[in-house]
Amino acid sequence: PGLDALDFFNMLANEFRMTKKFKSKGEFIIELKKFLQKTQSEQKNVLLIIDEAQRLEEEILEQVRLLSNIEMSDRKLINIFFVGQSEFNEIILRPRNRAVRQRITINYNINALTETETGKYIQFRLEVAGSKEKIFTSPAIKEVYKYSNGYPRLINIICDQALLTGYVKEKRKIDQKIVAEC
Repeated sequence: PGLDALDFFNMLANEFRMTKKFKSKGEFIIELKKFLQKTQSEQKNVLLIIDEAQRLEEEILEQVRLLSNIEMSDRKLINIFFVGQSEFNEIILRPRNRAVRQRITINYNINALTETETGKYIQFRLEVAGSKEKIFTSPAIKEVYKYSNGYPRLINIICDQALLTGYVKEKRKIDQKIVAEC
């Protein structure tokens, strides 16, 4: 968010490990096309993932659309994934973004988790972190679900706070009371 087109291009160049700093859009596009053709000849695929896509400004969204035009006669040279919150759907439905919308071949929306899925998600995250025990009680999970509405980002925030509070209070289990406090 907040980048102008040239800053965006230079950021992309840096992420793609292109060693040059660009002073113009045209210069960047020429070098990007060479880079994409080289990676294609090496049998590699290039993927640009834009996270927090709902925060993109219209100008940058249009520049991304233009990047999708770089192709060979028989294949695309770059695949672009937009990852964002549901507000991104509203943005691409605007009439001025019709050209971007027409280039999107797959659109997938992830719904909020159910209460059961929330419990499984919490346990999975704890296991990834190295825990083998069930730290959140069933009533605590219900409370997490109540406050998060099943949105993973909110689940993470609530659980992080609950774990910190539990640690400070020297609790081995996170109960409903701790979650409500957080």
